[in-house]
Amino acid sequence: MEKIGIIDLGSNSARLVIVKLFDEHFMVEDEMKESVRLGQDMDRDGFLKPQRVAETIKTLKMFKRLCDAREVTRIIAVATAAVRRAKNQRSFLDEIQATCGIKVSVLSEEEEATYVYRGVINSMDIPKGIILEIGGGSTKIVYYNRRTILNFVTLGFGAVTLTDLFKDDGSTRDQTERIEEFFTEQFKKIDWLNDIDPETQMIGVGGSFRNLYKINRVVKKYPLASLHNYQFATEDFNAEYEMVRDLDVEKRKRIRGLSPARADIMPAALAIIKAFTKYLNIESFTIGGSGLREGIMFNQAVPMTMERPITDVMSYSLNTLVKYYGCNVQHAEQTVRLSIQLFKQLRVLHKFPRVYLKILKIAASLAECGKGMRYYGNAQHARYMIMNSCIYGATHREIVLAAFVAGCYHKEDIPAAEWARYRDIVTDEDLDVVKKLGVLLRIAECLDRSGLGMVTGINCDVLGDSVIMKTELAGDATLEIHQAMAVNGEFKRNFHKNLEIL
Repeated sequence: MEKIGIIDLGSNSARLVIVKLFDEHFMVEDEMKESVRLGQDMDRDGFLKPQRVAETIKTLKMFKRLCDAREVTRIIAVATAAVRRAKNQRSFLDEIQATCGIKVSVLSEEEEATYVYRGVINSMDIPKGIILEIGGGSTKIVYYNRRTILNFVTLGFGAVTLTDLFKDDGSTRDQTERIEEFFTEQFKKIDWLNDIDPETQMIGVGGSFRNLYKINRVVKKYPLASLHNYQFATEDFNAEYEMVRDLDVEKRKRIRGLSPARADIMPAALAIIKAFTKYLNIESFTIGGSGLREGIMFNQAVPMTMERPITDVMSYSLNTLVKYYGCNVQHAEQTVRLSIQLFKQLRVLHKFPRVYLKILKIAASLAECGKGMRYYGNAQHARYMIMNSCIYGATHREIVLAAFVAGCYHKEDIPAAEWARYRDIVTDEDLDVVKKLGVLLRIAECLDRSGLGMVTGINCDVLGDSVIMKTELAGDATLEIHQAMAVNGEFKRNFHKNLEIL
């Protein structure tokens, strides 16, 4: 196990994340962010300004102190657009080395785009994507298909530099209209944007998209606190865009969900998104929670991702959580295997399509994670933990349903008030899904009650009003079969069949 610190020195903000590496997995354990505005006023002469440099040095000293306190063994520090373009880059980096003891690597445009891509491709199950990442001093577009980058471009303008460039062009509405026109002209110069596959999905990455999600979550009273894989209709975005740009800076600072430090540059960022969605006729986009820093994390934890992406992002993510939460890995794997066998062999009864296997797999993998909080009521703890975990490759609906499946596998009842909180994500018909999958999960968990893998397989026959479940054994499974038979009452209520286990 190792702890590393990753510092991302951008044109708008400086960020530190402290990451624990374990068994080719990683988990963020702490973070710190400061708005240093390193790229501000650079367009005048190309130099990083003394005040901005001083603020950055002060921030990096705090980062170093936190890393020392958290017993970080390595610091990986990277800088992007502002430092990349700065005429005083060398003196700035030398000063950081001398005063903070931190060596900063300046990423090329290609390296930066590649890290952003790796953060996305290893955390999202989107086969064809076009990534838009808006920084303070640049905007990146990465187009990929079949887990390979096809094209990328870095435009030398971001939220900070555009705000500076157009600040004298009248009202905020006038400024944003000029930025839209400006960026549309930039897009016209990128030939390959005209050849984007119609099935390509847009993915938004970076601080502006994070704030966009937070605002929208407040407006819609969205119940799930997870921006990763959040689906955003362009129509909803346009409404937020109009609201934000019609307010002055002081009123913008009071918008719930919007960071006050980003209030002055947010209209410029939204103008870029507006121009992009309009130019490519995009009706909706997905917000990704993983970008450049996560790309570095993946490379550090799973070195093979430097050559090829993770194949099954959801399984990788679930394995990370199982290990991090201290679950019994073998028991979790066995519960997943038995749950899947039950799902497939009883399809004639539940009639659910294969896509529901994802929900069952999430619930079965993490069903016991709540025991780390407290044994009593652990199923309800598991529901909370799944609901608040970032599970790569899973939609918000799948996460919510899996959380309820894990939360009800000890008993059939689902709290009506709790279910009602998520009515914008799930439907009343989903209650039947949750209850039936919960029963299958409970049987599977019982059939490995000892955690010794005594039941190696299951063969189910549906005969009249009964389901005969024949077990394949590797030893004495009296305990397991006895526990599983206790589920007979719930099985009959949900599947209208008696359960016999042999």
